[in-house]
Amino acid sequence: MDNNFNHHKELFTKEFRLLLAILRDRNEDSIYSINSELFTNINWKLFIQLVRHHRVYPLIYLKLRNIDDTIIPPNVKKTLNQEYKKNIFQMLNLSVEMEQVSKLFAENRVLLLFLKGPVIANDIYGNISLRTSKDLDILISLTDLKRAEELLLNNGYEKEKIPVSFKEWKRRKHHLAYFHPIKRIQIEIHWRLHPPPSKEPTFDDLWERKRISTLTTYPVYFLGKEDLFSYLVSHGARHGWFRLRWLADIDQMIKNGLNIEKVNLLLNKYNYNYMGGQALILASLLLNTTIPTRFKKLTEKKRSKKLATISIKFIINMSEFQYPKGYLFSIKSNPQKFITILLSFYPSSADSETLKLPKLLHFLYFPLRPFLWTWRKTRKSP
Repeated sequence: MDNNFNHHKELFTKEFRLLLAILRDRNEDSIYSINSELFTNINWKLFIQLVRHHRVYPLIYLKLRNIDDTIIPPNVKKTLNQEYKKNIFQMLNLSVEMEQVSKLFAENRVLLLFLKGPVIANDIYGNISLRTSKDLDILISLTDLKRAEELLLNNGYEKEKIPVSFKEWKRRKHHLAYFHPIKRIQIEIHWRLHPPPSKEPTFDDLWERKRISTLTTYPVYFLGKEDLFSYLVSHGARHGWFRLRWLADIDQMIKNGLNIEKVNLLLNKYNYNYMGGQALILASLLLNTTIPTRFKKLTEKKRSKKLATISIKFIINMSEFQYPKGYLFSIKSNPQKFITILLSFYPSSADSETLKLPKLLHFLYFPLRPFLWTWRKTRKSP
């Protein structure tokens, strides 16, 4: 094990070590195989905080529910039980809406793939109650975006407010959010898997490799197994793997079995291989995931090890969207870095808010952008 990783392991709290031990345990119905010393002198309030932050309360509750009250305080089990039941209701609610949206889009000839939500909980864990989801994420072709938006708006959804100046959302975003105020459900429509300028499969390629879910009566389509693994690897990397739930997905998918040749082809083709290495290193270190031999070369890459070391800090500190400056830039390939730098010179809605110019003079935002950016930064300084 790399010395950097060993150093970070020394920083694990007792509560975090216990959480990892429970997630690692392969016994489905009990935790008596876990070292009993891990349960002593636990700050249960912090333990609950960790479980909630990492969104793993379904997996943890099912392991702890039948444990003697002398080991796990009753109030801890009660809290986890409440979270577990709340999640079941949420996932059932999302499942109903998922089927209805799939039917609505199909009847209006809009193809869609579900990226996350109940459909992958059922696929990965065989039970929608074992994974959490706060919304539904769907992928469509960009050419269908206007029609898809009309369908949601006509069915009670409200669109998030987005910058309209310079059509900034097309350059910088890869999804838009829609919220139903009565159903209390959010749907994210993606026209890309990741923010530009990422390299990724086309919608047609993904549709060709799609699978049909066994969860619903009406057909619901989602990503092929290897496409889903590749997507979750790159999605987790983009978010710094700050939630253990994402690593639990990776761990379970490897246990379920993958076509490793196909996965490696996808990771190499779309420059995700170092992200794949990052995910495998973290899963092995934290969850004791057994890495298939043909995956091990990914974990030997220097860049994968460096990214994994950075992510451990996020996980330990429960960092949510508080990445060190440059992390998101560091996970990009060199061509993506170059394009990102070029895009940074393109005017944004913030520029038009800083200095309002008539439409005929909008071309001036290009030479003015460095000055407007500097002005905003200096104004924010204490």
